[in-house]
Amino acid sequence: MKQVIILFAAMLAGVFNANAQTMDHKEPIKKIEVTGSAEQEVLPDKVFISISLKEYQKDSKNKVDILVLEQQLQKAIADAGLPKESLKVGDISGYREWFGKKKPTNFLESKNYVLTVENLSKIDGILNKVDEKGVASVGIDHFDYSKIEQLRKEVKIKALQAAKEKAKYLLEGIGEQLGEAIEIIEIDNGYIPQPMYANARMKVSAAMEDASQESTVDVQKIKVRFEIKASFKIK
Repeated sequence: MKQVIILFAAMLAGVFNANAQTMDHKEPIKKIEVTGSAEQEVLPDKVFISISLKEYQKDSKNKVDILVLEQQLQKAIADAGLPKESLKVGDISGYREWFGKKKPTNFLESKNYVLTVENLSKIDGILNKVDEKGVASVGIDHFDYSKIEQLRKEVKIKALQAAKEKAKYLLEGIGEQLGEAIEIIEIDNGYIPQPMYANARMKVSAAMEDASQESTVDVQKIKVRFEIKASFKIK
């Protein structure tokens, strides 16, 4: 019985050794590895504007209420043709103003709003209809693009196509032909930086000065960029 087992083990070892030798003598795959890139720019279709309103004292006894300022802002937005849902309250705060050293005066409230618009063209006209003394600050909070996921997919496909085209013309240069894809690796560099908006912010801040004009300055485009590394067989 022991002899049978030893003989069977020897046969298995021979099979394994034969397979190993076959694998060792397998010809390496001829391949080419390249990197393709693609990028695309789009204008944001959503701009989120931060508007801060604050109550202020007309004199020692009277103040301009935050509700008055809020109603002015709401009416200006409606007059601009924007839906009321485009304005949201972001934050509420306040402080006690002191005159002299002993007695506090009225409590002054502040409200921060976020206004969503497609572009900056109507911001000037809106802000000019709000009491300028009640506007504490205005700025661009952030940007968005509603079809960003679809755009990312399209740019990735273009990057892969660019890699294939590069591999093809490189091989043609040495008389070789491109075969099927072996491996595709996505390089994680699809970061979308927020566009610069210094000029836009400057224009928004200057909106109080001229109610007759609308802003002609728009935000810069969002750039989406991807790189794809791909390996192809050489026929």
